Amino acid sequence: MLQKFILEEPFMLESGIQLPRVEIAFHTFGKLNTAADNVVWICHALTANADVTDWWNGMAGKDKCFDPEKDFIVCANVLGSCYGTTGPLSKDEKGSVYYDRFPNITIRDMVRAHIALRKHLGIEKIEVLTGGSIGSFQAIEWAIMEPDIIQNLIIIAGSARGTSWTAGFNEAQRMAIRADKSYSDKTPDGGKEGMKAARAMALLSYRNYETYNKTQPIHPEDDYRKLKAITYQQHQGEKLARRFDARSYYILTQAFDSHHAGRSRGGLRKALATIQAKTLVIGIDTDILFPREDQETMAKFIPKAELQWLHSDFGHDGFLLESENLTKIIRNFWRKNNINKSFGNPVSLKK
Repeated sequence: MLQKFILEEPFMLESGIQLPRVEIAFHTFGKLNTAADNVVWICHALTANADVTDWWNGMAGKDKCFDPEKDFIVCANVLGSCYGTTGPLSKDEKGSVYYDRFPNITIRDMVRAHIALRKHLGIEKIEVLTGGSIGSFQAIEWAIMEPDIIQNLIIIAGSARGTSWTAGFNEAQRMAIRADKSYSDKTPDGGKEGMKAARAMALLSYRNYETYNKTQPIHPEDDYRKLKAITYQQHQGEKLARRFDARSYYILTQAFDSHHAGRSRGGLRKALATIQAKTLVIGIDTDILFPREDQETMAKFIPKAELQWLHSDFGHDGFLLESENLTKIIRNFWRKNNINKSFGNPVSLKK
């Protein structure tokens, strides 16, 4: 069941702008055990929501990697989203919807909001903190902000910083949204057409050359105006437009670009060195968004880190689609480090 936490006092953003009131939507699954050491906090990716069983059902659920029969699973919607947490579709102190007036936010702002939720829930230790893609950004920041709270960190298909490569992808998407004249309209549907194009661009970075040729093949007699790749891009744009807000998409891609764990901390090496959690870095061997160099940097500078590779034909999206192999990698990490004994040793879980 979706729950809400309201932070009544003003929330200061990293930019220096204050939000007068912040509402956070979240889900919990399972129960906190008597030792309060079975918390699994999952940070979601760009356009996902707080219901982890909805968008990551291969990983969260009964007898799965994160099992509510044993784990107390928390997933909270990020600041700036349109799934219940304060964002562009929320109202300001005068009762007007923000729309494109919503202030810029950063990954650190998102994490600070979720730290407030952690305190509200009375959670004093997070046994496992994990996230994929922009969810990994949040997990890394959190492990730096609260090193004594986070016991074990699992970073999947992520990076310790945004790059010129990812910023280029994101700005191309924002250009598409800005080109939609309805973006500045004070209506819930503003910018939808631009967001459809933005989503189509994003998909190219989530997959790769081999993926498209394999899943959207061209046959000699195909109508070139209706190729599978063309209709696939159109379908994915329409699909996102039915469930997401263009202003939130815009704001969240900017937050993506804000990510640099070393900012104001003396650089990446010093920042990552403060992480105390046992850390598993999982890279995807066909990921063009966060390639090998990003994974190796995190594994090198985080003191208790190891790097494992997930093979996938689906590029960056492999973290959403390769549940079986991803689970094997995580369970092997648990076995090796004797993690999670108090709430279900992975050895005893069903294969």
